[in-house]
Amino acid sequence: MSEERSLNFLEEIIENDIAAGKNNGRVHTRFPPEPNGYLHIGHATSICLNFGLARKYNGKCNLRFDDTNPVTEETEYVESIKNDIKWLGFEWDGEYYASDYFETLYEYAVTLIKKGFAYVDDSTAEEIAEMKGNLNTPGKESPCRSRSIEENLRLFEEMRDGKYKDGEKTLRAKIDMAHPNLLLRDPLMYRIKHEHHHRTGDQWCIYPMYDFAHGQSDSIEEITHSICTLEFIHHRPLYDWFIEQLGIFPSHQYEFARRNLTYTVMSKRKLLQLVNEKHVSGWNDPRMPTISGMRRRGYPAAALRQFSDTIGIARRENIVDIAMLEFCVRENLNKTSNRVMAVLDPVKLVITNYPEGKEDIFDAGNNPEDPNGGTRQVPFSRELWIEREDFMEVAAKKYFRLAPGNMVRLKSAYIVQCTGCLKDDAGNITEVHCTYLPESKSGHDTSGLTVKGTIHWVSVPHARTAEVRMYDRLFRIEDPSNEEGNFKDYINPDSMNVLPGVYIEPALAGAKPGEAVQFMRKGYFCVDTESTPDKLIFNRTVTLKDAWVKEVKKG
Repeated sequence: MSEERSLNFLEEIIENDIAAGKNNGRVHTRFPPEPNGYLHIGHATSICLNFGLARKYNGKCNLRFDDTNPVTEETEYVESIKNDIKWLGFEWDGEYYASDYFETLYEYAVTLIKKGFAYVDDSTAEEIAEMKGNLNTPGKESPCRSRSIEENLRLFEEMRDGKYKDGEKTLRAKIDMAHPNLLLRDPLMYRIKHEHHHRTGDQWCIYPMYDFAHGQSDSIEEITHSICTLEFIHHRPLYDWFIEQLGIFPSHQYEFARRNLTYTVMSKRKLLQLVNEKHVSGWNDPRMPTISGMRRRGYPAAALRQFSDTIGIARRENIVDIAMLEFCVRENLNKTSNRVMAVLDPVKLVITNYPEGKEDIFDAGNNPEDPNGGTRQVPFSRELWIEREDFMEVAAKKYFRLAPGNMVRLKSAYIVQCTGCLKDDAGNITEVHCTYLPESKSGHDTSGLTVKGTIHWVSVPHARTAEVRMYDRLFRIEDPSNEEGNFKDYINPDSMNVLPGVYIEPALAGAKPGEAVQFMRKGYFCVDTESTPDKLIFNRTVTLKDAWVKEVKKG
């Protein structure tokens, strides 16, 4: 019984269908993106749902591109979508395009005309909208509605042959202009668009509307469970009507609630604005909620899958805290990423009693969460880089790092005691001085001392330099789409800060794009795709803890 209660409502539907022998117990889903932009985190949850259900019930899942609008669709988007799905860990059973079915859809439209269920309309888009009426007023029938079947067949063929201009004629379904569901008031089936299509070229100048192409494409592929987001619930009667009138395979549509994410926008139109207006560097900017942006930022695919499983599915829309996604990212990276040392805001530490020219090599564990993670060698010398914030000339209360007289342990190395600092003429600290205890070597400590603070460091003569891009949330408020004014007014001005002079330990010199690491005490980072051996670039993936909790409390 516990397993039964854990099922979501779609799993319950599928299991009931299987038990009833519906579709011979077959489960066949599909993921049907329109190739008019890059996929985002919302699409990732839909991918995990559709492919996951097929996997769970030994079924199939198709990838079908709903490419019925040649104006907005590009091959670039098709390739990016395929890459994203594969990166998430899924493989489709068949790759299809709505454009594969253009001839079949055309014949379906001819069938409906012959049955008296479709007609060619000369009305303009504005006239059609006005005739439609509203929830309180029934629509008005078009003067073209009474055309004969023969005339409609001729006109529709002439539309296909390119005789008419864009917008000059449309094909509409003949249903009911007084129907309480406005979508069934003689909806458009075809419009004229003299545009080059990314796959069919100039073969067609009429294109099916989404509502006509979608259900019929599902039927052609014999999809058993067509899963859409909740905004399509009112489209379902039209989906069923077309299938019923055509007498084709009865695919059925089911809806689940879209999950929005705090501190971002999920509209492709708005994301395209951010790209076109240069608020971000592109669709794969690490601040974008696109799958490619998250991949570039360093989010593991497993974290996105875990996030999708964690939030589950529901019948009511809500907004999910981005902190939940970041938690999944941290949890995955904590298990898989090596710990390394990098100094982001450096100041020099000089160990005055450490012999000049002497070097030590320390073995450091790569990942305490991974018993098979191995170790690496870290060089040590008289001069080290440390974080500027790890020294205070006048120590604050409960400050356990370097200050005159204070002792700390240098990670994996020695205990040192601060003796003072040097400053330039402007009063800026240029060097911190200390002495070390030779008997306090990490792993072989015989000093008997216990210190409260441990800090990281990088040896000056061995250090490599890198650029670090400190990414943060793209918007400074939780729900930028629902606030008054333009959503772009709420862009976080501190969503990216570039640190050009970061020092990293030499073990990172050969780091490859996509490689994830934890900079000790600083967060999780990933080698950027623009990184080269001559110029290493790291993106901050996520902080070690949710820093925004403090900001909210402070506010």
